[in-house]
Amino acid sequence: MKFLIIILLNIFMFSYSIPDFDGDNAFEFIKEQCKYGPRYPGSESHSQFANYLFKYFTSTADSVSFFQDSINHPFTKERLEIKNILAMHNPSSKERYLFLAHWDTRDRADKDKDKNNHLTPILGANDGGSGVALLMQLSKHIKNDLNLKKIGIDILLVDAEDMGRSGHPQEWGLGTQSFVKQYKGILPKYAICVDMIADKNPIFKIEKFSYNFAKDLVYEIWELANDLGYKEFVWQLTYPIYDDHVYYHQGTGVPSIDIIDFDFPEWHTVDDTIENCSPKGLFIVGNVLINFIVKKEKQ
Repeated sequence: MKFLIIILLNIFMFSYSIPDFDGDNAFEFIKEQCKYGPRYPGSESHSQFANYLFKYFTSTADSVSFFQDSINHPFTKERLEIKNILAMHNPSSKERYLFLAHWDTRDRADKDKDKNNHLTPILGANDGGSGVALLMQLSKHIKNDLNLKKIGIDILLVDAEDMGRSGHPQEWGLGTQSFVKQYKGILPKYAICVDMIADKNPIFKIEKFSYNFAKDLVYEIWELANDLGYKEFVWQLTYPIYDDHVYYHQGTGVPSIDIIDFDFPEWHTVDDTIENCSPKGLFIVGNVLINFIVKKEKQ
């Protein structure tokens, strides 16, 4: 009887129509972000883009909320206003899964080879733009292609991730640190952060904190990716990265992982532009996440 149930479940999953993630359209969302210019807290583009995101997710999600706060810039000590944006699909469900990315960009290109550029804000096509673009497209697919009845999906766009100094881990992920203190709703079963996924030759290794926080989820995602034929998800453990999944896990206890391609030569330089990005990683990661959502909906 047990084997019959498994066979029937597999047949049902196979018959469920799973859309292909539109990586090309997600890539257009990176281009749209870049039109605003650098989007760091305190800039006019930052405020304008926050309103754009709120309007966009109002059209794709069931509910959208701002979580606002004031922080001190860790480098300049300037007082700044930040906004986290939470978009919810099927908000009545108690079984929830969270996908997050940071929407701010870094206000200085301190890794640029030219020292004259070290105080120049970066455009953040990949670092910032790619994760947001993927979640924008994912929200659109959830609305148009997935009829979620069992589970709920939360999409969290966090601010002020990219302001810290090397060697000062508490200066990073400031938006996420603020959000976990403010949020009083239902916590998700898992959280998945996506960041820097639009490299032209993406490789997704297993980030060390992710393995420590949520080994089972890491295995589930990497096995799913490989089953879909994406060998870009490699079974190689790499160094820990202080990304938003760390601060989300620390603040909530929710098992959290990071899908990130940190081997991006243009990281924190003025060359983090659309010319150095590709839809390939968006398509790969997007398809993995859509299949993950469908799997959880039908379990």
